[in-house]
Amino acid sequence: MSYYISPNFLDKVAVHVTKNFLNLPGVRVPLILGIHGRKGEGKTFQTELVFRRMGFEPVMISGGELESPDAGDPSRLIRLRYREAAEQIRVRGEMCAIFINDLDAGAGRFDTTTQYTVNTQMVNATLMNIADNPTNVQLPGSYDSTPLHRVPIIVTGNDFSTLYAPLIRDGRMEKFYWEPSRDDKIGIVGGIFESDKLSKTDIVALVDNFADQAIDFFSALRSRIYDEQIREFIHKVGIERVSKRLVNTLEAAPDFHNPNFSLAHLIEMGSLMVGQQKRIKEMRLVDEYNQSRLFNVKGTPNAPAAAPTQSQLNDPSSKYYKAYDEPSSEGGNGHAARLSSEVLEQVKQLLARGCKIGMEYADNRRFKTGSWQSCATINSAQEKDVVASLETCLAEHGGEYVRLIGIDPKVKRRVVETIIQRPEK
Repeated sequence: MSYYISPNFLDKVAVHVTKNFLNLPGVRVPLILGIHGRKGEGKTFQTELVFRRMGFEPVMISGGELESPDAGDPSRLIRLRYREAAEQIRVRGEMCAIFINDLDAGAGRFDTTTQYTVNTQMVNATLMNIADNPTNVQLPGSYDSTPLHRVPIIVTGNDFSTLYAPLIRDGRMEKFYWEPSRDDKIGIVGGIFESDKLSKTDIVALVDNFADQAIDFFSALRSRIYDEQIREFIHKVGIERVSKRLVNTLEAAPDFHNPNFSLAHLIEMGSLMVGQQKRIKEMRLVDEYNQSRLFNVKGTPNAPAAAPTQSQLNDPSSKYYKAYDEPSSEGGNGHAARLSSEVLEQVKQLLARGCKIGMEYADNRRFKTGSWQSCATINSAQEKDVVASLETCLAEHGGEYVRLIGIDPKVKRRVVETIIQRPEK
């Protein structure tokens, strides 16, 4: 099976690896290439295909190996693997590279609840040291004055803003945001379904029908098509005998014929998968389950969100200082001027339907990736309390996108998502 490699991706990785094996006088070449982008777009697989195309095998490190109960183990592992790669270059006489998968998952800090350990600090410091001194990488407790061969490092991740800022600065790390184009998606999906004899027209129609889905969606869709045959096999054998039939048996492995890969069937199964994705986004049960833990509410999770006190407004250390404006009485309605009449009307309608009101915000970067963050939950059903809380959220996030959320508590799903504030261009 021949897989598609994006020309843009191939060019970026190949240039970075080759540049690190060249002696360019007076040119400082970044040792690390950081490939980042949204989940499921094939960053790891595309990188492995480039390595295979260039004819060498990298030394792998997983983001999960960057933490240990013993302080110093992950940083020592990085140094050890780097020296192994340098030795491979010397002995085999061919290129090699260090490939660290999901660096942000192992060394990133996502929020205040993420534990920042000694190992996290040492991993960041070790990578920075190697990037600055790529030919002098020593193991703890020993010293070898022989210069090592320079080994390029390639890392992947979803959000590099969670990493230590000095590590990702220009000069140490070259950044590459991977977002496959439509042509890239058509080529990659065509490789996934190559053995299933789908025509180019069907591939294009499938990609266009699920244009917002990541690459891994189409791979999962192909796997999902086999569920019908597997279900039939389970019913034929009997669910009680499946274990004995498949594990430690002398019988031949079951044979599955090529299933129905028609475009209509693929779209039907894909739509079911999209429906499950939407259900996860709409339920958001973790907000309800963790409400008392997040907001220190004991036994009465429906306490109304109170407006800030006067002392909080006058206290410079308070988050409400110079950020909250008392509602004005323009027009005699008692509502703040920042909320438009359309938004106020929408709030009234949602409250009349018995819906809960929420707010989410995102900066420009998070808005593009759909990574919204929640403001404090509004548990009051009183219009004045809801409007006060909405005004507070708008004031605190004046330079960001803010959207209004309406949640139907009976079915526990969102019924309204409206952006009510956009940052000034």
